[in-house]
Amino acid sequence: MVVNKGFTLIELMIVVAVIAILATIAYPSYLEYVQRTKRVEAQVELLDIAKKLTSYKLANGSFYGANLTNIYGGSSISKSGSETYRLHLSSTATDPTHNWLLTAVPIGSQVTTGAMTIDSTGHQCWFKGKDSPVATDTCSAWSEK
Repeated sequence: MVVNKGFTLIELMIVVAVIAILATIAYPSYLEYVQRTKRVEAQVELLDIAKKLTSYKLANGSFYGANLTNIYGGSSISKSGSETYRLHLSSTATDPTHNWLLTAVPIGSQVTTGAMTIDSTGHQCWFKGKDSPVATDTCSAWSEK
């Protein structure tokens, strides 16, 4: 009597099919999680830059002359490897109201996730799915998913 030890080809194909189905479901969820994580990293950086701008105003009496290079050290966010957001600070050299607007535009793997802004009053906006927002676009809270 011969005793077979091991798996048949059918059993192996069933296991492969189950793994493929699980991967098909899990991978998009993983990608969405990674994008959310990078967006939160960018939000932390925007808040840090806002804090540094406030310190700049306290030290210099106004926001005049503040720019991303002397406040943050660059014009993009790349906390977890590659660049994920390009930063833009509204003009602080000519604005008589002493207000600023900091915008983070998604690049690379974050494209189509939506730009984020914070202004000198602390107002935060996330423009879901709009990488180049205009004033009439819907502003969502940073905490939304």
